[in-house]
This record gives sequence, C-alpha cells and structure tokens, in this order.
Amino acid sequence: MNGEERALTKILVVDDESSIVTLLQFNIEKAGFDVVTAEDGRTGYELALSEKPDLIVLDLMLPEMDGIEVCKQLRQDKVETPILMLTAKDDELDKIIGLELGADDYLTKPFSPREVVARIKAILRRSAGKATDVEPEELPKEKALQVGELKILTESYEVYLQDELLDLTPKEFELLLYLANHRGKVFSRDQLLDAVWNYDYIGETRIVDVHVSHLRDKIEADTKQPRYIKTIRGFGYKMENVKS
Repeated sequence: MNGEERALTKILVVDDESSIVTLLQFNIEKAGFDVVTAEDGRTGYELALSEKPDLIVLDLMLPEMDGIEVCKQLRQDKVETPILMLTAKDDELDKIIGLELGADDYLTKPFSPREVVARIKAILRRSAGKATDVEPEELPKEKALQVGELKILTESYEVYLQDELLDLTPKEFELLLYLANHRGKVFSRDQLLDAVWNYDYIGETRIVDVHVSHLRDKIEADTKQPRYIKTIRGFGYKMENVKS
C-alpha cells in the first residue's frame, strides 16, 4: 500500500488491555494501515467522531463507556463507519445486540492478529465494493428498484417504504439489495454470508438471521407473516417478487 493510501485508510482500535492494543497496532500498521488507539470507550467514541477512521476495531468490555453503548451512540449520530467488535467467548447475547445496533462483524477472544487483519481487509473491501467491486449482475441498471411498496435507490443507498425513508445500517442495505436483485431465488445462510459479507464465517450463520430479523422489523407489517423476506425451512431465505 502506498503512502497516499495509508493516509486515507485509518483504523481506530479501542481496547482497554494495553497488550492487545500494542499487538493489534503493530500488526495492523504492518499490513499498511494507519492506526489510532484508545483504551476506554469515551475516548474511543470521541476519536471516532474527530479522526473519522475508515474502520473501528471495538472491544465490548470497556471502562467509561462500553462497546455496546459506543456502537449505539455512533449509529444514532449517523456515523456509518464499519465496526469490528471484539467479544469474550461466552458473550453470545452481546454479539447479537452489537450486530443489531449496526456492527458489521465480530471476533471472539482469543484471536490471532492475522485474523483481525484479514477481517479488516474483508470489511473494507465490502465497503469499497458499493462503488467499485460489486459484480455488474448484482446491481440493476435502473437507479431505483421497486419491490412492492419498497423503493431501493441503488446509488444513494436509501430505502423507502410507502415514501418513508428507512433507517438501515450499511449491511442491512447490502443484504436487502442482494435479495431484491435475486427475487424468487432461495439462498442458504452460507451463500448469503459469502455474497454479502464477502468471506466465509464458518459456523457463524446466526449473523444472517440477526440481519434478516432486523430487516423484517423495518420493512414488514407483520414479522410473523412476512410479505417480503420468506424463510425456507431447512435451507435459508428468499425475497418474494412482490408487486406494487
């Protein structure tokens, strides 16, 4: 990565363990990124606003302000910076809450620095893919995609339901757009992980269920009898070709 790219690609690492911060900073900088660090949630939140990083590596257990609250506050502030959460092995509930609040990915401690770097690169590829890496067949030629009462604007990344703008996270938008561009086709959770998250979460298909559930809360009149995103028992999900 050249000097110009380094200046543009900044990673914020927030963790209260100095040894982890040092280890991550060394390996992330070695991979060619600029790194800013914080060891408490309040400082991490403030740096996220002032430094405008391209990605945040965020521990959940933090002093001053925990990772869940940092994530929640950033999303309320309309900060859409991708977030990679770091969680303890048994914090399943915190993982799900974090994902529902808009985190893009999570890693369970202990982890290898190489895995963190790989996840960072994958998330950044997906973010950049909105403009550059998305396969042509995945995006409709028209600027607006209509599915029933949903209107998806593929260039401005906005979704309207009956002319009301929906508050979707970047990953929710990508998942909805992918399903909408393949209406009627059934996808397994693993296929959606590969297509939308751009790398393989072995055994981590719950992340798909969380995002589908959150999408249904926003687009379905009745989440128990969804009109748009249907569950195909024993396999996965599909979006119905709903007419306006």
